Amino acid sequence: MRRGQGGRVEMIDVGDKPPTARTAVASGFISMRSATLRRIREGSLPKGDVLAVARVAGIQAAKRTPEWLPLCHPLPLSHVAVDLRPAARPAGIRIRATVRCTGPTGVEMEALTAVAAAALTIYDMVKSIDRGMEIGPVRLERKEGGRSGLWRRNDAPRRGRRVERPRGAR
Repeated sequence: MRRGQGGRVEMIDVGDKPPTARTAVASGFISMRSATLRRIREGSLPKGDVLAVARVAGIQAAKRTPEWLPLCHPLPLSHVAVDLRPAARPAGIRIRATVRCTGPTGVEMEALTAVAAAALTIYDMVKSIDRGMEIGPVRLERKEGGRSGLWRRNDAPRRGRRVERPRGAR
């Protein structure tokens, strides 16, 4: 039986892979009403500093990614940064996470998880005034290190557009 057939699930063995420096950058966006963005900027929401809490949530989520994703390897992360930038048009918050480690496998999932957790935290903190917020797209922007080397997204974030796949991906 081939891997993945018949409901068989297994974690990939990376024990023989040499540790290399790995970096991944992911991005996302949470759109909202202009009035909601204004309240976030003013810091006038009942739950406190939305951007500070979302930044910490993103960092924490990156560190705990293997607890959320069952086949994800635990990795010794050396750096996690979550950048949150308010944007006027469209109104919302741009989220960017950068994750680094030296290990046998990449940190793409950690970067994507950081972005998703930061966006969900923003939603949680301001849902009382704007339940119509939307999250997305959450996407990998760049990864480097390992056997496949450097991969960069080379398109603008648009729904339904086909993106370039990294070498060796199927």
